[in-house]
Amino acid sequence: MANNEHEFNLREIARETLLRFGFLVEVPRPALSQLDRLGEPDYSRLAIKDLTGWLWSSIDNDDSRDLDQIEYLEQDSRGTHLYVAIADLHSFVERDSPLDQAAEHNTTSIYTGVRTFPMFPDKLSTNLTSLVDGGKRLAVVIEMLIASDGSLAESSVYRAVVRNQAQLTYNAVAAWLDNQPEDGTPATKRTLAKIRSSAALQEQLRRQHQLSEALRARRLEAGALTFETIEMRPEPSDGGWELKAAKHNSATHLIEDFMISANQATVAFLQSKGFPSLRRVVRTPKNWPQIVALAAQHGFRLSAEPDAKNLEEFLQSERKKDIERFPDLSLAIIKLLGRGEYTVATPGGEAPGHFALAIEGYTHSTAPNRRYPDVITQRLLMAAFASGKPPYSSPDLTELAQHCTDKENDANKAERSVHKSVAAAVLARRIGERFDGMITGAADKGTWVRIVHPPVEGRLGGAVRGLAVGDKVIVKLVSTDPWRGYIDFDLIARR
Repeated sequence: MANNEHEFNLREIARETLLRFGFLVEVPRPALSQLDRLGEPDYSRLAIKDLTGWLWSSIDNDDSRDLDQIEYLEQDSRGTHLYVAIADLHSFVERDSPLDQAAEHNTTSIYTGVRTFPMFPDKLSTNLTSLVDGGKRLAVVIEMLIASDGSLAESSVYRAVVRNQAQLTYNAVAAWLDNQPEDGTPATKRTLAKIRSSAALQEQLRRQHQLSEALRARRLEAGALTFETIEMRPEPSDGGWELKAAKHNSATHLIEDFMISANQATVAFLQSKGFPSLRRVVRTPKNWPQIVALAAQHGFRLSAEPDAKNLEEFLQSERKKDIERFPDLSLAIIKLLGRGEYTVATPGGEAPGHFALAIEGYTHSTAPNRRYPDVITQRLLMAAFASGKPPYSSPDLTELAQHCTDKENDANKAERSVHKSVAAAVLARRIGERFDGMITGAADKGTWVRIVHPPVEGRLGGAVRGLAVGDKVIVKLVSTDPWRGYIDFDLIARR
């Protein structure tokens, strides 16, 4: 359903939303001056590995140009060698330079759907540092030897020159891997033609898929949690906008599995060099009693103490019972688990693990075009390569960890606000209609419900006392305000 673009200027709403959360929405002049002086390096003069002859490939969204990583795989008698090449930002952006200061301020690219606000300007993020199809690029390569049971046998990290030979998309790769009908978009058609024309690329994708399944199976055995959430993406439609659901598939899982392994290998490398690291953690949930109560509503008994494996048993049970509503349950539990955060691990010290992934020693290193913590990690790696000292002191890292956590939370709020503005515009013509919904938040500050079609969230009014996360309800849409991102429902009945 389209909205009136004149009445609801969603691009301007996105800009004002980011300003409200304290983000830079334009590149500062000093950063633009620095950007003008940047150009491609002379690759022939670099004393680093040249891996441009390998069949590297990337998998990302249809419209992605800020490509942070590419993958390549080889097998021998020892196991599977997985190589993940990461875009090299360090060689272009010095610490405390104008470009770095702007990136440190925002700490992340922000994807509102109606407009993207990149952490680094396009000349960098979609050109000089982007691992786009066909171009030579500088990279940090994470090499991992994976045993047949999915365990990491050994790893190393080093600089190299690489070339992406196959820029692929999630939807097309998933359709090919799962032998499913294609979605008919031009990007999917182009990507499938590329895959079908190369036997070597087909073999790469098959082996990568097999490896990702082994990696995921090992994490699940350790207690990793599997959620199924629906991400609504605003897309232009008939002069206005509509919301389309983006779900995980075999290709998104493949990249997720590889990035998790690469991030763990990065921590191991920094530890081996006696370097600190910026960790990404999800602490043991304080809201476990509420998760237990939610499971009890579904007839499942969780242990009194936090137990990831037990929680995963509940998730799998509910997925089988009600696949349509499982995304709502996933969202409710994710909220109760609490947000991820950044913290510092000093050499020889300990840091919390990642409860949802059931792993220790996890960082963010694989998206330096899009996340500032990954830039910090890359600078630590570069110093370790040179056998130098860490470029950040422990107090500096601690301050940056908190800043990155705070700005990531702000970015998530801003993105949700803009998405709600789009949803409010799309739903503006449906005032008075009734919808099935599920309670996704219930606290003193308000009660929140997510409806099924379209799967959007709004504030719930009426006799809401006694409602709990996970309760199923029938609601009526009473008002929308696209400029403020408000969607308001009234409770009609409990189901």
